Amino acid sequence: MTQQRKKFRLGIIVNPLAGIGGAVALKGSDGSETAQLALSKGAVPLANERIKVALHECLELLQDVDVYTVSGGMGSDLCQSLNIDHHVVYDTQGDITTAKDTETAARVLSELDMDLILFAGGDGTARNICASVSEGATVLGVPAGCKIHSGVYAITPKAAGRIVKMMISGELLSLHEADVMDIDEVLFRQGIVKAKRFGELKIPAELRYVQNVKMGGKESDELVLQDIAAHVIEEMEEETLYVMGSGSTVEFLMEELGCDNTLLGVDVVLDHQVIASDVTSSELIELTSGKKVKLVITLIGGQGHIFGRGNQQLSPDFIKNIGRENIIVVATKTKLKALNGRPLIADTGDAELDKALSGPIEVVTGYHDMVVYPIGYEEL
Repeated sequence: MTQQRKKFRLGIIVNPLAGIGGAVALKGSDGSETAQLALSKGAVPLANERIKVALHECLELLQDVDVYTVSGGMGSDLCQSLNIDHHVVYDTQGDITTAKDTETAARVLSELDMDLILFAGGDGTARNICASVSEGATVLGVPAGCKIHSGVYAITPKAAGRIVKMMISGELLSLHEADVMDIDEVLFRQGIVKAKRFGELKIPAELRYVQNVKMGGKESDELVLQDIAAHVIEEMEEETLYVMGSGSTVEFLMEELGCDNTLLGVDVVLDHQVIASDVTSSELIELTSGKKVKLVITLIGGQGHIFGRGNQQLSPDFIKNIGRENIIVVATKTKLKALNGRPLIADTGDAELDKALSGPIEVVTGYHDMVVYPIGYEEL
C-alpha cells in the first residue's frame, strides 16, 4: 500500500496594524490606542500588502499546501484575495485586533503542528509569537513594522516568499535559533533606544534572505563621523531643503550643524537651520513639493537597509519626487565592511521603485572620501 505524501502545512498570521504608526511619525504601533491614533491621522494599514508580496513568490505551490490562518484582516481576507484555499482556526473579536489575538492564533497554529508559521508584523508581533508558540515551532517574519530589530525576519517581503518557496519545494535549509528583540516605545518616542532580548525562535536559515539583529549604539570612531559630517556640511547648497533621516550617523551630522535632531524621526533643514522636526510622510510631501530637495540617510548597522526600517516617513512618492540622484548615503567603512559583501537594501514597499533604486551608489565615508557600494534588488 502506497503511503500518501503529507502536504506541507503553512500557518499565516498577519498583524494588520503593524507599522501603521511609522508614516505618521508615531514611531511604533504597539497598543490599540496608538493604532487608533494612527488611523485618525490618516495612516493606511500596509501589513497585508507586505505579506501579499511574499506569497506571490510561491503562489503556484500553495495550491498543494494546507494553509491555516486567522479570520478577517489577520489572514482570511488575504487568502481570499489570492484565491488560496485555507482553514480558519481562530476567529478574532472586533475590528481592531490586539496582541492577545496574535498570541492566541500563534498558540493554536503551533498546536496544529505547522511546518512553518509565516507572520507579518514588527518586533512587537515577534514578541507575541515568541511568547505563544510551542517549543520547536519554525517561524519566519515578513517585515511590516516600524521597529525591526529582531533576527527572525526576512530582509524583504519578497525574500520571505522565496524562503517559503524553498521550504515547500523540499530544498535543504538549515534551521537555527534567532533572537527576538524589542525596544521600549515610550523611550523610543523620546529618542532613546533601549533594546531588550525577549527570547528566541527557530527560523529557516537562508542567510541571503534573513536579516541580522540590528547593531545598536553610536559609531566608536568619532573622528570618522566628524569627517563625514564635515564633507556633507561643506557640500550643502543654499536654498535647498535637506531632509535628514534617522539614525546615529545622521544625528552626529546634525550635532555638527548645531541643530536639534530627532534621532528616530525625520527633520528638514534649510540653510543650516531646522525648519520642521519629526515630520510625517504627508507633511514631508507637502513641505518639499516643487522645491529643490536632497535626502541624507544612513544604513542600519548589521542589516544594510537604507529604506524600510524606522524611516517609513520617507514614502515611495517622496523618494520618486526627489530622484535617486538627490539621495546622499553616509556611513563609516566599518559599517559597510560589517555587511560582508551583502548589498544595501531598499525596501520601500514599491517593487518598481526598489528596482529603480538598485545599482551602484556613492556612499560618503569621510571627508572628500567616498566608496561605490551596490543597492541590491534581483539578488535578494
